[in-house]
Amino acid sequence: MDIQEIRRAMEKHGIPGRDLYELPSSPLKFPDGAHYRMEISGVERLSTLEALVDEMEKRDVPIHRLISVVMGSTLLDDEELTQFAQLAKEKKMEVVLTPGPRSAWDTGRQLVTPEGGLSGARIRGSDNLSYLIADIVRCAELGFRGFLVMDEGALWLLSKLREDGIIQKDTIFKVSIYAGHASGAGGKVLESLGANTFNPLGDLSLPMFAAIRKAVKIPVDVHVMLSESFGGYNRMWETAELARVTSPCYFKIEPGTALAVGGGLYKPWTAEEFLAKFAREKVKYAEIIRDFVEKIHPDLRLSKHGPADLALPSP
Repeated sequence: MDIQEIRRAMEKHGIPGRDLYELPSSPLKFPDGAHYRMEISGVERLSTLEALVDEMEKRDVPIHRLISVVMGSTLLDDEELTQFAQLAKEKKMEVVLTPGPRSAWDTGRQLVTPEGGLSGARIRGSDNLSYLIADIVRCAELGFRGFLVMDEGALWLLSKLREDGIIQKDTIFKVSIYAGHASGAGGKVLESLGANTFNPLGDLSLPMFAAIRKAVKIPVDVHVMLSESFGGYNRMWETAELARVTSPCYFKIEPGTALAVGGGLYKPWTAEEFLAKFAREKVKYAEIIRDFVEKIHPDLRLSKHGPADLALPSP
């Protein structure tokens, strides 16, 4: 079989046979007709959220989604989580909580070895699956309706539990960059398993992102800035083209030295004052991104603050 036959066979199943070097404009949009939204990661505590909200209102730039408590929602008590949910609801911001701590804190050590890390951040065993689900149910009972997932098996099971009503039916699941997907085929698998939005690897080319968009309908979460531990890059000047090609997309802002490894930011001992100050910087970057897109592609729309389809907390 020659390569052209292989590519035609791929396309029969909805996967582009090549990356889309012609960079077609995406025909899809968010329900409000917008092309892109803003997502800020590492909103670890209530004080971080308070600083982010204050800076957002000062700069008049909408922040739509918060990837929150990446250190693991187990580490906040019910009162902290409830106050967090109440403020996010008041300010009409979607919260995607990170359950855990998860596999890196488990008794197994394969994940933290140079080769073992290639196996992926997966949930080990049924006990740990039950703990993950219990943490999600706990947070859902406190009002949260969005959760980060990095394991396809867990995603499948969580989707089944959502169908069963054990997890609220209006809950969304976002698949993390740590799941390591980087093609339309990977995105299609996640979509079929119940993902509402997913985060491909951040260092993909525009043609690669275009091929992913052709294969899937769910929003794609695109890292505009990513930590040095992931390679450390800044794609601000590409955001206009990224929005055009991948719409509907969330632009992810997640700079820093490291996120979860070594002296990463998302650890319970990271100073609250630092997290709050850093959140303000991330809001500033969102403002810069918006300005770039408006100058380069003024026809592309940013969602206004608090669109109706966000999975807002319901404390």
